[in-house]
Amino acid sequence: MIKWGNYVVTAFVMMRIGTGEHLDFEKAVKEEIKKVEGVKKVYTVFGRYDLIAQVEASTLEELSRVADKMRAIAGVLFTESLIVHL
Repeated sequence: MIKWGNYVVTAFVMMRIGTGEHLDFEKAVKEEIKKVEGVKKVYTVFGRYDLIAQVEASTLEELSRVADKMRAIAGVLFTESLIVHL
């Protein structure tokens, strides 16, 4: 287990989501992402990615578990995590 002292590991997890049959598909995926423990905020964005989640975790392993939970949500095609350097 890697700990960063008393610091919290903060990351932005960028996600590409698939298309759904109904218009509220992106909103439904966003609401599921918000339920994942460790997710602080979720933003809808334009460009290469569809959603960006701000995540806080106490270790890198915990951050990895949070990202795994987000990838397991139906509609999430892939993620890319950017760890904030303090």
